[in-house]
Amino acid sequence: MIARNFKRYRLAALPALAVLCQLAFAQAPAAHSDGTMRDYQTAGGSPLANVKMHQDINPLAPKMTEAEFDKAKRIFFERCAGCHGVLRKGATGKALTPDITLDKGLDYLKVFIKYGSAGGMPNWGTSGVLSDDEVDLMARYIQQTPPAPPEYGLKEMEASWKVIVPVDQRPKKKMNNLNLENLFSVTLRDAGEIALIDGDSKKIVSILNTGYAVHISRMSASGRYLFVIGRDAKINLIDLWMEKPDTVAEIKVGMEARSVESSKAKGYEDKYAIAGTYWPPQFVIMDGDTLKPRKIVSTRGMTVGTQDYHPEPRVAAIVSSHFNPEFFVNVKETGMVYSVDYRDLSNLKIKMIEAAPFLHDGGFESSHRYFMDAANASNKIAVIDTKDGKLTKLVDVGKTPHPGRGANFIDPKFGPVWATGHLGDESISLIGTDPKKNPDNAWKVVRTLKGLGGGSLFLKTHPKSKNLWVDTTLNPEPGVSQSVAVWDINNLEKGSELIPIGEWSGIKAGPKRVVQPEYNKAGDEVWFSVWNGKDQESAIVVVDDKTRKLKAVIRDPKLVTPTGKFNVFNTQHDVY
Repeated sequence: MIARNFKRYRLAALPALAVLCQLAFAQAPAAHSDGTMRDYQTAGGSPLANVKMHQDINPLAPKMTEAEFDKAKRIFFERCAGCHGVLRKGATGKALTPDITLDKGLDYLKVFIKYGSAGGMPNWGTSGVLSDDEVDLMARYIQQTPPAPPEYGLKEMEASWKVIVPVDQRPKKKMNNLNLENLFSVTLRDAGEIALIDGDSKKIVSILNTGYAVHISRMSASGRYLFVIGRDAKINLIDLWMEKPDTVAEIKVGMEARSVESSKAKGYEDKYAIAGTYWPPQFVIMDGDTLKPRKIVSTRGMTVGTQDYHPEPRVAAIVSSHFNPEFFVNVKETGMVYSVDYRDLSNLKIKMIEAAPFLHDGGFESSHRYFMDAANASNKIAVIDTKDGKLTKLVDVGKTPHPGRGANFIDPKFGPVWATGHLGDESISLIGTDPKKNPDNAWKVVRTLKGLGGGSLFLKTHPKSKNLWVDTTLNPEPGVSQSVAVWDINNLEKGSELIPIGEWSGIKAGPKRVVQPEYNKAGDEVWFSVWNGKDQESAIVVVDDKTRKLKAVIRDPKLVTPTGKFNVFNTQHDVY
């Protein structure tokens, strides 16, 4: 939860904090006096004398009760572990181990947790997500020794596995009148649910219970089964052919996770699913129609380049090859991409492709051959050839690329390109992707656009659109995080137009962060989430892609913290 780049943080409007930060940066305050240490160890005469205290192995760690420690551990899992790691060794975010945080001091940490930075650190306090007491709690927590979570293997997975509707009792054909190809799976982050929304009528079809903070939704090759995975590593398999689509199987594959994918190669459609976990660091291959776990593979190992051992190389993005029966698995901290051949699970073939740390997200370029894979900490995009199974190029881009799945379009000057935004700066990098007809432009940044600022999470276009939409969700400036930028693809030099999505939502209160553009199947609408706190109203804003005018607002009390949205057809066919 610490800012990624202190020097970029703008304190002009906060003179008192500027003094505080300068002092903290110049010299971290002494952690505790001897008297404080005695109070901590004995609790003599303290109001906490009868309260059970958390006993850290480091005597310099700030005082915390066990109840405070447990609460902070939950908040860290929900809000922070994705960027900083379960063991707090860092990745997209900085390392938060006590050797670093104790030196910074309590006040220094509280400032950054509360106010965030333009480099992508959320303003947890001023956005209303954390109270001042919770900010103080988290500043003390990250000075404690990170707790090591338990392992999670086949025994635990099988104990959590449920087949709610057996395969032979499921429909033989589609039993509803929904236009499934224009159905949206919408993450209701803090509710632990997804909403299935009809893209034609803009009506909620159903709300389904899932794991906490669903990270992604993925479709089976046939378009029948929807896979969703929560950050708590729970997977729901949803049958869209049912009269009312619902979960038919579920499993918990670890303690924390981000990725799930389905087999797409010819002859293996819907046969297997794969999920990767942040903890334990591993992936599991399952039956695609029941989620029965078949093969677990650990990803602990040596890093690219330095070849140091890493105890927590988490699995981030996974894509399914369109050419071979293979999954391509990001091993975040080691900088490796595993090509996993799933033809014979008893004799599993894994090729280790060296890329760069820390691998996070990405997607295919327009031919679906090359996996454009963001290495956040290295400021690079790794181009992985999924047909030949090898690294094609490492492309230098802006600071901390975060493309989501990226955006593919035809640049009027440079031909086919794939685009990424960045958490750490305002740039949008366009990479040439056509080595056959445009070899001089292939696998290098051919154009850089100026966005609204750091903190961009997602960008999107569509083969039938002439627009490129970019969010800036994690920027600490409300006017930026509540808007999106849009470019005319055929006139990129003109610059962007600012679209006030948060204002269009009609919601008055809350941070109203705008996140993740997603197109409908036809490519003539683009949907945005207006993301507020759990106890505040949120919405989905639908924009006419051609006119860039407001088309609809979906407001419903059941839309609790909507974030990611996944159109069934576009997700099934990797259209972005």
